[in-house]
Amino acid sequence: MENKKKIIGMLVAVEIEAVLQRYGERLEDVSESGYSIKRLEADDYIMYILKSGAGEIAAAAGTQFLITRYSCGFILNFGVVGGLTEEMSLAKTCVIESVVHYDFDTSTIDSCEKARYLEYPSIYIPAPGELVDMAIKAEPGLKRVICASADKFVDEPDKKRALHLEYNADICEMEAAGILLTCNRNGVPCLMIKAVSDAIEGGCEEFAAQVDRSAAICLDAAHRIIESMK
Repeated sequence: MENKKKIIGMLVAVEIEAVLQRYGERLEDVSESGYSIKRLEADDYIMYILKSGAGEIAAAAGTQFLITRYSCGFILNFGVVGGLTEEMSLAKTCVIESVVHYDFDTSTIDSCEKARYLEYPSIYIPAPGELVDMAIKAEPGLKRVICASADKFVDEPDKKRALHLEYNADICEMEAAGILLTCNRNGVPCLMIKAVSDAIEGGCEEFAAQVDRSAAICLDAAHRIIESMK
């Protein structure tokens, strides 16, 4: 019965084609309340896969829906990101250990650093360390990274380098802060696996050319991690 299996929520921003390609006919459409949702049943778990659309607000809302509606005890996010260093080359896979929401700023009224949420001791929102360790044990090629997240697609190499210099971030994308904040506030563990779709010198054209390949590589890694969680 369903309640004897782990219930996993997978939050997908825009990379749903990789999910459809990998799981195909195993997916059951259970869309509701305006969300596109697929259900996947395996021997040890049931996974609800929600396509949220791009951006922090959409990702946070979708994450909360998975937790509230389906009682998901674990949230997995996979997706593509921009690389901010030379090491983060095309299709490089990584696991997020902390996130900085760099366009969040209450510094003038709260007398704190830009990008700081006051419930945390620094600007970095932590992901569960035990899950990061588990992911690397299952996929040793993953790199631990700091993610710069905000509601903007970063296209220009100079802006990518500036994000790295200011925040020591390795990658940038548009959903991780919303997902991780929501999970942390619900006390639900969250794991975010990412793959680079546009390197430091890349931009919109490289993203468009590489997004499907990078998303498929990322989902392959995420799937192997889930299968290792017996």
